[in-house]
Amino acid sequence: MKTKLLLLIILTLVLLPLMGVAAALTINTLQNQTSTTTTTTTGQFDRVGIAIGAALAIGLPGLGAGIAISAAGSAAISALAEKPETFFRSFLIVALAEALAIYGLIMGILLWLKL
Repeated sequence: MKTKLLLLIILTLVLLPLMGVAAALTINTLQNQTSTTTTTTTGQFDRVGIAIGAALAIGLPGLGAGIAISAAGSAAISALAEKPETFFRSFLIVALAEALAIYGLIMGILLWLKL
């Protein structure tokens, strides 16, 4: 269990910043190719920050929702096996955990549109 948790933390700390930098560089390159106007250096760094924020806004809630669904889902299945009348409550808890990832996706899209 400790190995899985450590691997999850290491992957999160390594992959999320790399995804943000890759997204920022890709967006910056595409905008420089399509744009004919020049932007200041501060404007480019702002775009990089927004792109990294968008990547984190999508990645971290997705990771948190996955952890929440794994914990709540297994507990919901156990409760459902013992008492079938708890289906709606169990379903509601798992649905709320899934909503966390959807909120993160919406925030990432809003940040992406700000670029």
